[in-house]
Amino acid sequence: MKILSMLKPALLGAALVTLVGCSDYVKRADYDAAIAELRSRDSAIEAKADANAAAIASLKQELADKFAKYDKAIAEMSGKVRVNAMAHFAYDSSDLRDEDKAALDELAKVISNSHPGSLLTVEGFTDAAGGSGYNKRLGQARAEAVRDYLVSAGLPADSVRAVSYGEASNRQVDAGAIKDDGMANRRAAVVIDRIGS
Repeated sequence: MKILSMLKPALLGAALVTLVGCSDYVKRADYDAAIAELRSRDSAIEAKADANAAAIASLKQELADKFAKYDKAIAEMSGKVRVNAMAHFAYDSSDLRDEDKAALDELAKVISNSHPGSLLTVEGFTDAAGGSGYNKRLGQARAEAVRDYLVSAGLPADSVRAVSYGEASNRQVDAGAIKDDGMANRRAAVVIDRIGS
């Protein structure tokens, strides 16, 4: 009996340990269900991430296409916005410089393609060096050089006029500047008097 009385607490302790140990046990079915649910959630998150990535890629392409379209429109409009073109001349010369021809070509193209029927005036100027009469003739020769170039680039001859202001002090860009310093004054400016439709 003494052994039995000693065994009772030991059996009770073993039963208690067994019960406590079993409280942390998860059934295989519950474990599998939890893992399946986590995998399902993970798959759903991956699917949403893939869909978002595809949507972002589509939006990026759409934006790139729109920017390309706008860049093209801006490039086309840049020539149309420019209504004045100008050429500069060497001292005592009415020879058109090669570096001014591209702007004149662009102006002639824009006017021909987008604004037929426009009326342009080329205004010729000189610096203050030389006599008034000489400068008036030189300014006219410069204006005519630009007019002739625009006509050769496709503008109708009757739509481009040439006039000289010579050394007119109220039209000088750099007042009184001459020779090496007077390039800004030695010019022919194209003014659009009437824009065509």
